[in-house]
Amino acid sequence: MKKKERLKAFLGEGTSFEGKLCFEDTIEISGYFKGDISSSGKLIVGNKGVIESNIHVKSAVISGEVHGNIVAEKLIEFIVPGKMFGDIQAPTVVIQKGVILEGHCRTISNPTEPSDVHTVTILDDKKKKK
Repeated sequence: MKKKERLKAFLGEGTSFEGKLCFEDTIEISGYFKGDISSSGKLIVGNKGVIESNIHVKSAVISGEVHGNIVAEKLIEFIVPGKMFGDIQAPTVVIQKGVILEGHCRTISNPTEPSDVHTVTILDDKKKKK
């Protein structure tokens, strides 16, 4: 049985924080954060969120703006109007059409142990006409 995901903390619009952020479970940042982020959980960057950080998490969902590098153990998902300025690494990367990504993408599960299963998905909400 999968452990239920719980939002543990929320940094809302109009707030700012600088420093080192370590957490478990899930947090959402919709304000400004500058520093380092490290977690065994999930990071959500809301539409208005701006992050200047190197990030190492289990998974990340980005619909705000990130300046720095992201390493995720499972998944990185980018949702419009997301903007990423830096390198990303995860076994699975999902990028919605319209997201800005300026950097390199590596799809390996562990930097020292390449995996045979890699997924990069770019989503287009328009169906192609035949």
